[in-house]
Amino acid sequence: MLYLVPTPIGNLEDMTYRAVRVLREADLIACEDTRTSGVLLKHYDIDTGTTAYHDNNERTKTPRLLKRLRAGHNVALISDAGSPGLSDPGFYLTRACWENDVEVTALPGATAAIPALTASGLPSDRFVFEGFLPKKKGRQTRLRTLASEPRTLVIYESPHRLLRTLDDLIEHLGPERPAAVARELTKKYEEIERGTLTEVRAYFAAYETLRGECVIVVHGAD
Repeated sequence: MLYLVPTPIGNLEDMTYRAVRVLREADLIACEDTRTSGVLLKHYDIDTGTTAYHDNNERTKTPRLLKRLRAGHNVALISDAGSPGLSDPGFYLTRACWENDVEVTALPGATAAIPALTASGLPSDRFVFEGFLPKKKGRQTRLRTLASEPRTLVIYESPHRLLRTLDDLIEHLGPERPAAVARELTKKYEEIERGTLTEVRAYFAAYETLRGECVIVVHGAD
């Protein structure tokens, strides 16, 4: 069986009892980065063997993992942070398992999108998860589509591209659209800034150096 196991997005205390048990009992853990995951595994005294599985090797590594899974081994898939397959490696292997009659189960757990949404104060009854916007090709088309989306938007962004993305959102959605940006969720310096897109952009523009992955939450179109 393939287990999709969420890992903390910052605070190591956010691991569930079930996630720890599954990682301990698995025959192999496939990690996005074995060094990053090694910190978590050491913290919980998990000595299960690991192997690297990420965007750059998923097509060559998937057949090997699939062979072990079909032989009856249990493989746990984790990413550096959050739920594997959600803007992280995992989709390719999960699809291959279903196509080859290998059972897949996904554990609930940490993800940045939901805490950012619920803490933003913006409507959360209906929302659209956009993940990371295209960096180049298709970016403008996507932004034009989002301008008329009535549901709340949830977008992932890296700190060094945050201002550029906020500029693009201001251009296409308007400067007065209500928004919030959550940064360093679950960590010591967690913060959530709320206001119009223009106000939020001005707040983060004042940072000399911006660190930590960001989640942008934007009110849907009226």
